[in-house]
Order: sequence, then structure tokens, then C-alpha cells
Amino acid sequence: MHPQASEKRLACKDFFEALERCHADIWSKWTGGCNEIKRELNKCLHSESVSRAARNRENAKVRNARTEQALRELHEND
Repeated sequence: MHPQASEKRLACKDFFEALERCHADIWSKWTGGCNEIKRELNKCLHSESVSRAARNRENAKVRNARTEQALRELHEND
């Protein structure tokens, strides 16, 4: 199984399964017959990574804004 395969990666599940089926045929695995499937899997994982990073960035902005607001309110009474 691919190292990044987990239940969190359900969006790329079909690509993982296709690659596993392809790798079951040793000849295809060793002669590059699975390379296109692997490239598609990598594209899927990359797009998931980019979208996850964008979500994390947005969440961080919200958390930072809340923290700054809490600090401002804390220091208002100083």
C-alpha cells in the first residue's frame, strides 16, 4: 500500500486501488506499465495537499484573529 494511503485520503481511493491492481501484475509493475496510474495518483495527492494547505491557512487566519482579539481585550483593562 502507498505510504500516504489512509482513511483520510478517500478522494484518491480509486487511484490507490487501480495502482494496487496494476501492481498485482508483476510484469506491468517492473516494466513501467503502472507509471501512468502512479502519475494520476500523484496528481490527486498533490491536489489534496494543496487544498488541505489552503484550508489550514484559512483556519490559521481565523485562529490568529481570535487570539489577537482576545489579547486586545485582555490588555484593554491595563
